[in-house]
Amino acid sequence: MAACGRLTSKLYILNMPLITLFSAPKAFTDPHIATIQRNALRSWSLLPEVDVIVLGEEEGLGVVAHELGIQHIPSVKCNASGTPLISSMFQLARKNSKSENLCIINTDMILLPDFVQAVEQIARLKNKFVLLSQRWDMDIVEPIDFSQGWQEHLRSSVRSSGTLHRPAGSDFFLFPPSCYTDVPDFAIGRAGWDNWMIYKANKEKWPVIDGTASIMIIHQNHDYGHLPNSKPPYDLPETNENIRLAGGEAAIRYTILDSTYSLQDGKLVRPGLSYLRFMRGVELFLRAIFFFLPANMIENVVRPKRWKKKLQKILGKIE
Repeated sequence: MAACGRLTSKLYILNMPLITLFSAPKAFTDPHIATIQRNALRSWSLLPEVDVIVLGEEEGLGVVAHELGIQHIPSVKCNASGTPLISSMFQLARKNSKSENLCIINTDMILLPDFVQAVEQIARLKNKFVLLSQRWDMDIVEPIDFSQGWQEHLRSSVRSSGTLHRPAGSDFFLFPPSCYTDVPDFAIGRAGWDNWMIYKANKEKWPVIDGTASIMIIHQNHDYGHLPNSKPPYDLPETNENIRLAGGEAAIRYTILDSTYSLQDGKLVRPGLSYLRFMRGVELFLRAIFFFLPANMIENVVRPKRWKKKLQKILGKIE
């Protein structure tokens, strides 16, 4: 009977989408932002076993969602500045999804079929996990021609003119619905919340899987014209609030360097040792032992001034 129950469960899952992607796009008023967001959403809609949910009331979003045949939910909760709250995004995605996995993702990211393949491989190996990866940065200013063979053409272009981003600033998190049921009211598009996602996974002992070796996820470069003074979001009041909600600076120091596995050739392997990973491990070890000491004291021991500057660059606080 137990075997029959497992078989029935698997057959049921086969009738469900593998992934629900959800995001809160910007307004489609700026021509370049509109172009890259259409590129991203179109690439998602072409993936097999994937549903797409877009959240918010930004201008033009409903029209684009209708054109692409993707689900649009306008009623996302926002903070006083009108920025969507990640807690509300998670609640709405979980409520309106029938997928095995949820994935919050920025709407400037282009996905290729290797994304779905990676999730299929991981889902066979782990029940609870968080998947992320480094992105490839590339200048794209025109609508992508999504005719046959577009994936291979784009992949070739990225290899020749794209740049692999440093292991910071995660642009997507994929996880089963049983994870992240208690996300704070972070503001989307502001710094800190993505670092907390990795911190939370490590705290809960969920495998954090770096898919960089198996996934090409493409970030379409853009400016920050939608933010005050057209500057990156690191010094905004909403970022400070994100840090407070995360529990302070310690929780936002986590990056892809804190992943516990790497997906390579369909297998999960422990990431190789590097200087950055080693020093990060030393810091966490000392924090666990000397938990009663101020955080800055341990930082000064583990990270000299030069290392602090390097970490700031990793976190993206200085360019």
